[in-house]
Amino acid sequence: MAVEFLELPARQAAVLEHTEHRPWPLPDRSWANAQTWIDLVFLHWRVDEAELRRLVPRSVELETYDGAAWLGVTPFLLHGFRLRGTPPLPRVSTFPELNVRTYVRHDDKPGIWFFTLDAASIAAVEGAKKLYRLPYHRAHMRCRRIGDHVHYESARAGATFSGRYRGDGALFHADPGSLEEFLTERYCLYTEDGGRLYRADIHHPPWDLQRGEAMIDLNTMAPLPLPDDDPHVLFSPRQDVVVWGIEEVSL
Repeated sequence: MAVEFLELPARQAAVLEHTEHRPWPLPDRSWANAQTWIDLVFLHWRVDEAELRRLVPRSVELETYDGAAWLGVTPFLLHGFRLRGTPPLPRVSTFPELNVRTYVRHDDKPGIWFFTLDAASIAAVEGAKKLYRLPYHRAHMRCRRIGDHVHYESARAGATFSGRYRGDGALFHADPGSLEEFLTERYCLYTEDGGRLYRADIHHPPWDLQRGEAMIDLNTMAPLPLPDDDPHVLFSPRQDVVVWGIEEVSL
């Protein structure tokens, strides 16, 4: 583990060597932090566009695919978090995180809108709330890999997730125009605070994806009732990421 932490900064920074897949150029300023996401699952449900639209501010346009809006619950293990110019610290830099999201755009830049983000690290929660103005919450969380399955639990007042998931089959990259691309290949996030809209750029390689399966025992994370249908499941074993600081976006 110590050797891996020494190698992480170079691997994370190397994502900037490949940018041809981005829908717009990299920002002309330095990125702020780097992260590695391990054993991430995208759980998505088709939801009514009008119902979800009421939960998203008018400063962004809600995106749809195949005639529906999509709501995602995304648990993973955040590994090797570090600020630019600093190394990741064992234990402190690794913790479970789970976000609840949908997909929006502004100024013709598609991105992610987070309804909530839960993390097991108090420092990460407080730092992200201050620096990124995102709706982070401290939760009691556990992420364990047992055989092929990832067993995941997250709980705080009014929001609980418990289940297990795994990837299945060969790795692939999402085809242009596909649902998989719509749900995963996003290179910025949006947030709003005090009536002002902010955007933070993100960069990573194209997602290495697998089809997946998930057994959900309890899920009260969503901001609206979810359909009884099984979710659309995509799994990724690892993604290295760099993130820029937020900038205010003109309305």
